[in-house]
Amino acid sequence: MIRVDITSKRFAGIPVLGAIRFEIAPGETLALVGPSGVGKSTLLRILAGIDAAFDGRIERPDSLAFVFQEPTLLPWRSVLQNVLLPHPQLSPQRAREMLAQSGLEGKDDLFPRQLSLGQQRRLSLARAFAGAPDLLIMDEPFVSLDEDTADRMLTLTEELIARHRPATLFVTHDMREADRLADRILRLDARADGARLA
Repeated sequence: MIRVDITSKRFAGIPVLGAIRFEIAPGETLALVGPSGVGKSTLLRILAGIDAAFDGRIERPDSLAFVFQEPTLLPWRSVLQNVLLPHPQLSPQRAREMLAQSGLEGKDDLFPRQLSLGQQRRLSLARAFAGAPDLLIMDEPFVSLDEDTADRMLTLTEELIARHRPATLFVTHDMREADRLADRILRLDARADGARLA
């Protein structure tokens, strides 16, 4: 069980997040929605352990993966190397299986610049799922994609989540994405003393 119990989060003394409490069960998918700039990405960074400067407590598994808005790939590494690098225990065969599940079969030796944006996003998902994380965090993984590519990415993400069953929290501005992927939807609303769940 993942437990989030944030009392407050401030930047330069300005409250960003107020009291926020929720849990994510194993295999459950939560969507986090809310207006731009309200603190959704900040909340994800706290959950991931990237930002430790907050008041409160987080209980999360050690095994987690983060899919950012941009693919964050190493351009000088091949597709296969981008999957293997964060998972030194992973065999090349397992990495290739993950690439195949993500629609990138046969592209092992290509470099990120040789892939379309949609394929780069697929590679980011493959890399995240390759480590079999207990917790998957996604920050607007379908942003800036055209409608057809975004729909294909949604389908792929649905399939991967159904197959691997991590606890998942993802941020989106698109309620269609939230309705399609999430078991529950959390809304973060701005307040003078820091954003809180509605």
